[in-house]
Amino acid sequence: MTTLFFGDEPVRLDNGISGIPWLVETANPPSFHALISGAGNSPATTIRAQIFLPEGAETSPAVIVVPGSLGVAPSHLYKAELLTAAGIAACVLDPFGSRGVTSTVANQAQYSFAASAFDVVATISQLAGHDGIDGTRIGAQGHSRGGSAVLAAACLIPLLQGDQSLAGVYAAYPWCGQQFLNPRIGATKVRSVVGDRDEWCLAQQVQGYMQAMRLTGGDATWRIFPGAQHSFDRDTPVELVEDASVAPGAPTIYIDDDGAMLHPATGEPDPALSERELMLYGIKAGYGVRGAHIGSSGDQAQSFHDDMMAFWQHCLIPEPAQ
Repeated sequence: MTTLFFGDEPVRLDNGISGIPWLVETANPPSFHALISGAGNSPATTIRAQIFLPEGAETSPAVIVVPGSLGVAPSHLYKAELLTAAGIAACVLDPFGSRGVTSTVANQAQYSFAASAFDVVATISQLAGHDGIDGTRIGAQGHSRGGSAVLAAACLIPLLQGDQSLAGVYAAYPWCGQQFLNPRIGATKVRSVVGDRDEWCLAQQVQGYMQAMRLTGGDATWRIFPGAQHSFDRDTPVELVEDASVAPGAPTIYIDDDGAMLHPATGEPDPALSERELMLYGIKAGYGVRGAHIGSSGDQAQSFHDDMMAFWQHCLIPEPAQ
């Protein structure tokens, strides 16, 4: 499992396209309440990224690629290869390097899920101003913790009342243990995919979140891949990550419109509740598990990429006029 940290040097894809090193101005809000309601301190920070532009186009639609708890891996760069080959730019984020984080596998509380979501929101508006990007056609794809981030970003945008927009969100095996109580996503098309043998993320929570988006008027779909483990798009053999700290069966933590979290045991919103406190509640309630598998077998990775590219073609590439 290789974690990549972006520096000042361009990353060259196997298809010959070199990345453009880029800095994203973002923040470290301690909670969604701090982010939405402005309560508390959200220190500014920057994270690194690389933008990969397809050849031969003045401007292109783009997909922001957000890694999960193991950071940027070769599998995320492969997404950039597939996207650029289809005429879609890719902006791969490195949310760890500048924050001094190597992995969140054993400890998800090193920085907040609210900060992960704001990374996506901040990237949208800044990427829209890039000369090579069509700012009206930007999507976001996240994996695991990154999947949580892009789903939260889709719900945050209407609440923050900014001028950002997302054409689509593709959430790969997202952790849906935190969900917005009223997940309004506007015109954003959302799709989530997860394996039915995922030991990190509960497929039933993914289904429930997508259905909640549908019931609030959103265009949300999902697909469950039979026999697939977590990170089944990596096209690497299934392996055990022994230090993974997971609680897939813990009760869902809901987030109110002002960002306050609802304690599962009371159902009442409390702005003072922290993500760490509620994660510890799930562990103390007996849902914590140590160790989980990642990887793929057979044609699972190919099936993932076929589904992924069909979604982005639909969202970002207009059909030719008849």
